[in-house]
Amino acid sequence: MKLICSKSNLLRGVNIVSKAVPTRTTMAILECILIDASANEIKLMANDMELGIETKIEGTIEERGVIALDAKIFSEIVRKLPDNDVIIETDASFKTVISCEKAKFNIVGKSGDDFSYIPYIEKNESIVISQFTLKEVIRQTIFSIADNDNNKLMTGELFEINENQLKVVSLDGHRISIRNIELKNNYDHKKVVVPGKTLQEISKIIPGGVDDDVIIYLSDNHIVFDFDTTTVVSRLIEGEYFKIDQMLSSDYETKVKVNKRELLDCIDRSTLLVKEGDKKPIIMNVTDGSMELKITSFIGSMNEDIDIEKEGKDILIGFNPKFFIDALRVIDEEEVSLYMVNPKAPCFIKDDEGKFIYLILPVNFNTATN
Repeated sequence: MKLICSKSNLLRGVNIVSKAVPTRTTMAILECILIDASANEIKLMANDMELGIETKIEGTIEERGVIALDAKIFSEIVRKLPDNDVIIETDASFKTVISCEKAKFNIVGKSGDDFSYIPYIEKNESIVISQFTLKEVIRQTIFSIADNDNNKLMTGELFEINENQLKVVSLDGHRISIRNIELKNNYDHKKVVVPGKTLQEISKIIPGGVDDDVIIYLSDNHIVFDFDTTTVVSRLIEGEYFKIDQMLSSDYETKVKVNKRELLDCIDRSTLLVKEGDKKPIIMNVTDGSMELKITSFIGSMNEDIDIEKEGKDILIGFNPKFFIDALRVIDEEEVSLYMVNPKAPCFIKDDEGKFIYLILPVNFNTATN
């Protein structure tokens, strides 16, 4: 095999597919990036058996062939090469020469025959969404998936399509994030759970143009994202997602309208006194026209008043400050509305148009005053 392409094209391709190289695996071939120049185009590929990424790069194929190269070494070599044309040559024993200007690297590759190619998914009905919207909806929900694997469904996000609506949901047992997006077209009802890791990697590699689309295909076990010259194929998480509708009551005893930036800055300041891992809640004391926020820790205490518009009853309620910060950071509106029932029931942050709902469970704050 012999091919020539610019360093910038090669590096962009390597950076994209590297997201699917497993960090730990018993199969050495999966630690490789596959360069497939067996047809008329140069394709780079990586696959960790859960997530596979393939991207096409521009270049010239002088001799067709396929080679698998150690991803870590290959990407580091490409990164350090001068900004010029790169020549990659391999022989029958998989010895590979990577040269650029006066730099020349000799490494040993592996046979491409052993590589696990990305599964072929029949592309039946496609769902079209702008790159910008997909990137945004991931940013606005990904923070509330669960980290650990105790419940696999919590490590993914629900993508539910109903006619021209896409609903994206994530939850971790302490909070729920919901975003509703209007699609350009109408679709049949579909419901899948996409691994959080897949979505995190996609949001890193997707350019995010408002006028550029991502085309999504679904099969029983896989989801495919097609954008630009890249295809991402991921396994879905099996199982029935949590029935969250029964948790989303529209009843409330207290409604608070508050400037989002003020509330976010205030809660952010309060966390200065809380060491990481220290579970000190922020106490909200809501009265007419004012919300007092208070936090007490081993380091000291802080309190601050914020002007609000209140409907309904006064309330004294405590929350994990991090959960509030996470939600407020991804809300772009200038003002937010908080809905509360009592100190033991969840708080809802939602807009009037129904574009988003963030549910946060309160914490028992009797422990906070100690």
